[in-house]
Amino acid sequence: MTSEKTPTALVLTRQNLTVEEGTDFDKVAKGAYVVYENAADFDTILIATGSEVNLAVAAAKELASQGAKVRVVSMPSTDVFDAQDAAYKEEILPNAVRRRVAVEMGATQNWYKYVGLDGAVLGIDTFGASAPAPKVLAEYGFTVENLVKIVQNLK
Repeated sequence: MTSEKTPTALVLTRQNLTVEEGTDFDKVAKGAYVVYENAADFDTILIATGSEVNLAVAAAKELASQGAKVRVVSMPSTDVFDAQDAAYKEEILPNAVRRRVAVEMGATQNWYKYVGLDGAVLGIDTFGASAPAPKVLAEYGFTVENLVKIVQNLK
C-alpha cells in the first residue's frame, strides 16, 4: 500500500479467517514473515499466503502435536519478498531447511522456487470446479489431514 513505483492490488476475501498471532504491517511489508514456529531448530517449513495461512498453521499445530518441528511462513507478496536482501531471505527460508511445502489454492508454478527439489506444492492447476467450498477444498486436498500427510511423505 505504500508503493509509489509499482502496481498494487488488494485482494480481499469474504471468508471468515483468523488473523494469526504475529501478523503485523511491518512484517507484511517485507513480503514474507514467520507467522508460527514451535521450535528454534525446526526442520520443516510450510509456506502459504492468504486464506491458506490458516490451513498451514492448523497443519503445523497437528504436526507439532506429533513431535514435528515446524515453521509457517506467510508470504503475501512473492515480488516484495524476492526484492529483500539475501540475509532476510535466509532468515525466513533458511537454505539448510529443505523440507518445505507451499500451499496455494491456485496455480502451483510460482511456488517451486521456494520449495526446491526436495519440497512439494499443494495447489490447483485446473479450472472450473463448482460446489460448496468445503467440498471443493476437500476434493483438491486442502485439508489439515492431507497437508500433514504431504509433509510426512517428504524425505
